Amino acid sequence: MRIAVMGAGALGGYFGGRLAAAGHDVTLIARGAHLAAIRENGLQILSPNGDLHLRDIAATDDPGAVGPVDGILFFVKNYDVIDAARAIKPMLGPETWVATFQNGITAPYVVADEIGRERVLGGVAKIPAQVDAPGVIRHTDPLDILEFGELDNRQSDRVEALHKALTEAGVTPQISANIEAALWGKFVLLSATSAITCLTRLNFGQILSTERSANLLRGAMAETAALARAVLPDFPEGAVDAAFRIVSNMDGRVRSSMMSDLMAGRRLELDWISGEIVRQGKEHGIPTPIHEIAVAALWPYRNGAPD
Repeated sequence: MRIAVMGAGALGGYFGGRLAAAGHDVTLIARGAHLAAIRENGLQILSPNGDLHLRDIAATDDPGAVGPVDGILFFVKNYDVIDAARAIKPMLGPETWVATFQNGITAPYVVADEIGRERVLGGVAKIPAQVDAPGVIRHTDPLDILEFGELDNRQSDRVEALHKALTEAGVTPQISANIEAALWGKFVLLSATSAITCLTRLNFGQILSTERSANLLRGAMAETAALARAVLPDFPEGAVDAAFRIVSNMDGRVRSSMMSDLMAGRRLELDWISGEIVRQGKEHGIPTPIHEIAVAALWPYRNGAPD
């Protein structure tokens, strides 16, 4: 399969690297020092699931130089989604699919507005990873799930083909029977861990070690779950317990990607995470006080470290 990875940072680089190691024709779309390091020294993945050093993986900052591909794994940050959706158009052949794996719940539909709903697969990534240094990705827990499906939840050959390729790559693919519910299910976990790690500057283990901070994390999850049930009436009642178990079973040193961005002085996805919960909470009449505090407290950092 010929695959382009749009946004080959920590997550895109990890899954793109695994696919390339399995023999698929992968091109990474990256930029800056990370791209320069990959071109000079290759891509390194440090992982409890096995290290890799791919010395000759294709990488570029120009989607127009790649040409049409079978599929695109779309891993850019939410604030780059619209520009990136426009930039990938030279890589779109008649049958090219685009699988979106952004934090939050809006990206598949934003991308669909740009390139056509018929091309888009919704996706959820469940993996703790970070760029340790340019060209070096550290995967910090065995968890490496990509869940994806058609936006109308039908079965399709392209979903099966992506599942097969990822299985060959040795990661953990899952075909979703209801991708919107899957997006909200991850959002219960992601929104809470993002907000509370950023507010406390603590990792998962430190938060869970104190009853009050653990309860704050669970409370943030409960706000998102209540909103999910307002949007999707059949959203499972046990979503908070499931999300809390996932966090409890992960390496305690893990922290959210938004906390990593915060500590590095980078732009935050705040508006697409807690900000989206606050907006939709007002629309549906669901109280979201914890996420409102997160938005207020982190707002000065949303575009990077304040002056």
